[in-house]
Amino acid sequence: MLDTNLKTQLKTYLDLVTQPIEISASLNDSAKSHEMLGLLQDIASLSPNVILREDGNDERRPSFALKSPGKDISLRFAGIPLGHEFTSLVLALLQVGGHPAKLTPEQIEQVKNLDGEYHFETYFSLSCQNCPDVVQALNLMAVLNPKIHHVAIDGALFQDEVNARQIMAVPSIYLNGEPFGQGRMGLEEIVNKLDSGAAAQVAEKLSAQAPYDVLVIGGGPAGATAAIYAARKGIRTGVAAERFGGQVLDTLAIENFISVKETEGPKLAAALEEHVRQYDVDIMNLQRATALQASVEAGGLHEVSFESGAKLKAKTVIIATGARWREMNVPGEQEYRSRGVAYCPHCDGPLFKGKRVSVIGGGNSGVEAAIDLAGVVSHVTLIEFDDKLRADAVLQSKLASLPNVDIITSALTTEVKGDGKKVTGLTYQDRKTSELKTLELEGIFVQIGLLPNTDWLRGSIELSPRGEIEIDSRGQTSIPGVFAAGDVTTVPYKQIVIALGEGAKASLAAFDHLIRSGH
Repeated sequence: MLDTNLKTQLKTYLDLVTQPIEISASLNDSAKSHEMLGLLQDIASLSPNVILREDGNDERRPSFALKSPGKDISLRFAGIPLGHEFTSLVLALLQVGGHPAKLTPEQIEQVKNLDGEYHFETYFSLSCQNCPDVVQALNLMAVLNPKIHHVAIDGALFQDEVNARQIMAVPSIYLNGEPFGQGRMGLEEIVNKLDSGAAAQVAEKLSAQAPYDVLVIGGGPAGATAAIYAARKGIRTGVAAERFGGQVLDTLAIENFISVKETEGPKLAAALEEHVRQYDVDIMNLQRATALQASVEAGGLHEVSFESGAKLKAKTVIIATGARWREMNVPGEQEYRSRGVAYCPHCDGPLFKGKRVSVIGGGNSGVEAAIDLAGVVSHVTLIEFDDKLRADAVLQSKLASLPNVDIITSALTTEVKGDGKKVTGLTYQDRKTSELKTLELEGIFVQIGLLPNTDWLRGSIELSPRGEIEIDSRGQTSIPGVFAAGDVTTVPYKQIVIALGEGAKASLAAFDHLIRSGH
């Protein structure tokens, strides 16, 4: 099942375990059960600390539980955790086997102190780059606290459950049978949602912090680079981010990051955070900025307010809040979001296997999405507003070669149709004839570009007509001492490598401002 290279790597990890691991498999006569058994036999053969039993009686088959004799751990994989979830399997084996988790003592204590019975179910897809964060967080929580139970379920394998629960986006998380969350969530976010007082305590603690020399808002490539450059100057530096990694976390393949031939968004985001943590930088996660109160006096302090209630002060601020998916803003879009309207074809595509879908947008992202989906769904209709596609020629050629793809240009999507529970179609206007037409389908993937995350800055800083922060060649905004970098700004060409450079430039400019202003 596993190739020689993976076996060698896995054996190295399993050598780190300090207590026995029992794998209890629940199988049937299906091909997937035989495939799972092969995987589990390979794992068991790599370490004397791993015991495989095939007498599991769980109703989900194939599935397997990871336990340790004498410990009350409820952790199960319903499906074969390969692809993006192989790392989740490796970490679960290590943690069940006694290898310490990479958490602070405070985080471990917070998880252990959660009271009540928590039965979590997470539906994932093997192609979803957002899912491992959720699976790994809940697995670890199940290892630390016997009152927390977790099952990670491959939605493509357990299609009946997905259909019964009308799941059309992953990761989808259920707690005690009820929807708990959807989309990427880390351990901090999950714990804060369970522990209602945690966020308020964190906000109070943050508000008591001394002013920063440089406060970076945003943890994507621009924000991470700005923080590193500031910290290397030996000045007091903080990073407040809604989620570290930003839009990069939603990027599947990265093949134009110079000196790295190929990587994935979550890998790069993890590397950025690890690099920042090498320096004396305060990292404050789960903090969404809501307001900027800039100082009008020379030498004064700027203040940033956050949704949590926290307020942070700083001599200089670097805004690197990035961008988000642009929405169609048509009737039905919000009502059927995650119920047929999706924004990540890599994550949610497997849930539409054998169904009819559309892709909105004829740029590179839209055409790439249509190509990927064509290999999974029964039919793809790509809809483009312009009279021609805007994607690279090589992508257009590939798309045109696919037999289950239709292309409609000069079309304006006007409404998402549904039956109250899920998407059933969409209406579009033929821009040449003004005729309204309807497509019957089950999924709509929106790929029409990005919007800058600047809603919280309106009225406080100069923005472009497109809502981007106006900056000069040094990253300076309209407010002295407030700088900006990356996709949130007017800098052309939204690329990771450009954001990195812009973050460095803004940080150097902030340091220069501190020196010249006598701060």
